[in-house]
Amino acid sequence: MAESLHDINVELNGTTMDRAVEKIAYVTEKHHLGDGAYCRWLWQNEKQTRQLGINEYGCADAINILYTIGRLPKGDDPMKMKMAEALLSLRKEDGSFTEATHHVLHTTAHCTAALQILDAEPFSAEGIPSPFLAPYRTKEGLYTLLENLNWEGSPWNNSHQGAGVYTAMQLSGCADAEWQDWYFDWLWDHVDPDYGMSRAGTIGFSANDAGRIDAREVHQGADPVCHHLFGWFHYMFNMEYAKRPQRYPEKLIDTCLHLWNNDALGGSFGRSIGFREIDWVFALNRAVRQTPHRFWEAKKALADFAGIMLQYLEELDPDTHDTMNDLHALFGTVCVLAELQAALPGKLSSTQPLRLVLDRRPFI
Repeated sequence: MAESLHDINVELNGTTMDRAVEKIAYVTEKHHLGDGAYCRWLWQNEKQTRQLGINEYGCADAINILYTIGRLPKGDDPMKMKMAEALLSLRKEDGSFTEATHHVLHTTAHCTAALQILDAEPFSAEGIPSPFLAPYRTKEGLYTLLENLNWEGSPWNNSHQGAGVYTAMQLSGCADAEWQDWYFDWLWDHVDPDYGMSRAGTIGFSANDAGRIDAREVHQGADPVCHHLFGWFHYMFNMEYAKRPQRYPEKLIDTCLHLWNNDALGGSFGRSIGFREIDWVFALNRAVRQTPHRFWEAKKALADFAGIMLQYLEELDPDTHDTMNDLHALFGTVCVLAELQAALPGKLSSTQPLRLVLDRRPFI
């Protein structure tokens, strides 16, 4: 077992972070429509469901990607204001942002968080809350939302609402200290003690799970355990932002390593563009910060994963790869590179060190 980072090798097979960053910068620039506006997709899909042209996620993710790789306009560069204006032009009268592929709470949180990167005020300068958020300002309204999420059957998708409400409220100046205590107290009281994640009693096993973590009865119709992890990640980045602890970090580490060791994170994990990879890497790396439990085993797993991920990126053609040219999916991959670089000091160097947006504000 490794006893220091010097004992851990990352097998990159000649790849470098710089080459991955240059591909990412190239793809992002291709999506620029001019005057700070960005599209999410460059071409239509077979079902003709993609919104081409300026898009909420295109604009927000371009801001996030460029920040992460150190290419965002700085200071009083006019392009910085144009990027803010392009995104703000998509905001609805009630203060929300909407887009067909995600729940309105996710889209609003994601766009609000991108505006924060630009130091742009997403809502009124006077701090008047958006009418869209009014139902969640009371304890009853907040808890009604959290209690009624589909924690068992759709924990990943529904986390967009459960986490998005915190980010939208917090970054728009609506979440005072009492409200934030309500939010984090509910999560603390309901987290599953056997897995260190998700809502207690809702985690079952599906046929997609490679192994059993315990002898708990299978819940009929339950989502795979990994989907609970992919959902819990969203609550974790809110906790990290607010400097709140995980209640059961040791159990969360056990869950993350079990899913990795048993190939139970879903097909093509580590060889795909999207968010599953940052969900697992962030959860494992941040839990390890709170406890020495299985520390070097976790670092070794992260290093093994890094080698697989970077080799995959080396093989992609940025001009033709469909998912790499979905700017929202690409942002997920940019995030995992930034988190891996922080998790494995000295192992994944780049000319410009990456900056994870989650270390500045919540939500991706």
